[in-house]
Amino acid sequence: MNSLSKNTQSKPRHVLLVDDDRHLLDSMGGWLAGDQGYVVSMAASIAEAMACVEAENFDLALVDLRLGAEDGMELIAKLKKHRPHLTTMLMTGYANIDTGVEAVQAGAFDLLTKPLIDDEILLAFDRALSQQQVIEENEKLKCQLEKRFGRNSIIGNDFRMQKTFDMVDNIADTKATVLITGESGTGKSMIARAIHQRSNRRKAPFVEVACGALPENLLESELFGHVKGAFTGAAGNKVGKFQQANGGTIFLDEIGTASPGLQVKLLRVLQELEFEQVGGAETFKVDTRIVLATNEDLSEAVADGRFRQDLYYRVNVINIELPSLRERSSDIPMLVQHFLKKVCDEENKQIEGFDRPALDAMQQYNWPGNVRELQNIVERAVLLGKGPQLSSPDLPSHIHAFASTQVAVAPRQGRQTLKEALEGPERQIILQCLQENNWNRNATADQLGVNRTTLYKKMKKLGLDEPSMLVSQ
Repeated sequence: MNSLSKNTQSKPRHVLLVDDDRHLLDSMGGWLAGDQGYVVSMAASIAEAMACVEAENFDLALVDLRLGAEDGMELIAKLKKHRPHLTTMLMTGYANIDTGVEAVQAGAFDLLTKPLIDDEILLAFDRALSQQQVIEENEKLKCQLEKRFGRNSIIGNDFRMQKTFDMVDNIADTKATVLITGESGTGKSMIARAIHQRSNRRKAPFVEVACGALPENLLESELFGHVKGAFTGAAGNKVGKFQQANGGTIFLDEIGTASPGLQVKLLRVLQELEFEQVGGAETFKVDTRIVLATNEDLSEAVADGRFRQDLYYRVNVINIELPSLRERSSDIPMLVQHFLKKVCDEENKQIEGFDRPALDAMQQYNWPGNVRELQNIVERAVLLGKGPQLSSPDLPSHIHAFASTQVAVAPRQGRQTLKEALEGPERQIILQCLQENNWNRNATADQLGVNRTTLYKKMKKLGLDEPSMLVSQ
């Protein structure tokens, strides 16, 4: 038989043929299996077909409309109900428009008419398998997105992070504008994606724009699109990010860098979800959830005249403030283990972890680059480390150098009193106990043999009561 293309999948596709004509089954099955590389199973009735799908997994099912006294439509409906991911097709010698409509309503992907032509069968199979591959890839992508950006992918037991998680869950399905604030590297983009993935917009696009990475004229075109000839180099029409995110979420990072002119246009979009393309007169309206982020203090930018006050009030409807890593140092061991496993899996390396002194050094470091910096440090240590367990020498020198300065007493003019000289070691002992007890002050007070009030006073005196040092109890 003449063939259009062979089944060249790395894994042979499994086809179920259902027809009460045994001669046709044998002929088609032999051709698909022998010449085209498919794995073929055959059935002559609904009962036989259902027994096959119970016993094996199929990629395609080709079903005859008339199965003796039985109706192929009934089998299509059963397969749709019990095996929803199985692509089914109907074949008949009595096709009309009504038959085609009924077949699609029953769940069939396609309708083939007898006598069957080889090339038509192969084309139909190719279309069905291509669509199936797209669906499978989309499902894998969704799983990857959920794994990478979903609520459970964000690491942290600190009470600030727990509050952030709760807020993400509470606001995900609202339309309210969200402003995410925090230092660089704290994970603002990940929180924005988590909001999208937890929302009822998760199947629509998530579009991210780094506002600080583009000059003003290009940023406006990037956001709103432009028409042909709007400016030099605009050779054709361009669809902007707001239109691309229609039905989904747009994330505008580094919003504090927006120019005064762009701020005016953003205010209108936030209020009315309407805009015109650069150089165009047509007004576009979109249904887009807007999430913004900045590492700047926008209230200061307003006071300095760099950011519009009305825009500030409009973007600051819901504010999620992400803590710096130094404010949640108790999460560092958990984050280190997460990044360690990730790098070891990617690089196929066997490393047990970091020893206690290395973890202590990382917990005492101030992490100006936050979680992003920690991830880079862990990756570096894994790639350059020699032994099965990583230690302080595997960390950059500035990490353990900083840690050592935390236990040293700062130099001063003149002699120290005994009380002043003892403050350094006392601070280190209290800090170490706090870390061992995951910053639980009750447990720390018990371990040190002091009451809780005394511990509070010492923490305050020794600089351990700052917001950056506190965690939930």
